[in-house]
Amino acid sequence: MKFNTKTVHKGQKPEKLYGSVSLPIYQTSTFKQNEIGEYIYDYSRAGNPTRCNLEENICSLENGKDAVAFSSGLSAITSIVQLFSSGDHMIFTNNVYGGTYRLLYTIIKKYNIEQSWVDTSALDQVVSAIKDNTKLIFIESPTNPMMTLSDIKAICDVAHKKNILVAVDNTFMSPYFQRPIELGADLVVHSTTKYLNGHSDVIGGVIISKDQDLGEKLHYIQMSVGAVPSPFDCWLTQRSIKTLHLRMPRHNENGMKIAKFLQGSNKINSIYYPGLEDHPQHELAKKQQLDPDGNPGFGAMISIDLGSFKNASIFCKHLNIFTLAESLGGVESLICHPGKMTHASLTPEKRKEMGISEGLLRLSIGIEDVNDLIDDLNNALEKI
Repeated sequence: MKFNTKTVHKGQKPEKLYGSVSLPIYQTSTFKQNEIGEYIYDYSRAGNPTRCNLEENICSLENGKDAVAFSSGLSAITSIVQLFSSGDHMIFTNNVYGGTYRLLYTIIKKYNIEQSWVDTSALDQVVSAIKDNTKLIFIESPTNPMMTLSDIKAICDVAHKKNILVAVDNTFMSPYFQRPIELGADLVVHSTTKYLNGHSDVIGGVIISKDQDLGEKLHYIQMSVGAVPSPFDCWLTQRSIKTLHLRMPRHNENGMKIAKFLQGSNKINSIYYPGLEDHPQHELAKKQQLDPDGNPGFGAMISIDLGSFKNASIFCKHLNIFTLAESLGGVESLICHPGKMTHASLTPEKRKEMGISEGLLRLSIGIEDVNDLIDDLNNALEKI
């Protein structure tokens, strides 16, 4: 079954009792047992048919063996770390989403998980960071918001020689444009809040595993910790995935046209977008970010540096279509200031180390008419 068909049909079997074509929302906390201990589902924290159908659908899109849905992307990342033990060592991309950094560096670190934060775009740094007790390499590619890529296949080849698991945060690309398991990853994580749901009305996360054993361990953590999404959120997400293969090409097309427009402005100090030929990892993006037909895709996330907080503030104030808001991946175009929003919990020194300046803005390009979006951006640039 091809990718586009999977989005519509995987996990979407018509309901048996009445033949409902639309997947029912099993909005229940508990289930009747025919006999003591005789049941398919017993309690919705442990399993719910609406959630299981969503997991089946997303698993098929990433070509994994199992998928486990969570109440947020961060709860999914937490569950990956919970596969391991105190005293284990993990390597993380040093330029990640602020919430991921906050979770790992300030919360997880308390539990004696040894951490190395390295530039995973440089394979030699990854190799140098590996220790005898290294159990996990966690990659975010592209990174949020600096759009830095890591060579997933090369890292997996190195890691697997030493029996180290590799997890990839694939939120920015979605399975439409990048499928890390095909590149060797053991685990893939998404904030389903973003492109998978794509309508800015759900908070959720998911982990896809390349083998059943890892999946079973994650299901146990899911049940034990209880960070599960509601049936309604699962239904909304699966409804939205049906149009993923229609939305993502439009996001990508708009993203490329807007990046090229921004490239021609003398008001912008720097543009970060892997689709531009001058991006340092443009060739890597062309190799590992591929749509289901094998064509390169660069997504719709663009970061720009306007040189100062004052310029960034004036620019945002004069936008009419772009909305100043957290999050990304929705059908509507959003803009955010990472230093004051997504990465505000980091120290100024850490933000500077990541390259997050006071003039940096992150754009999430929606599916509106691209000429309207360009006009909106151009009008705001003229005010600087």
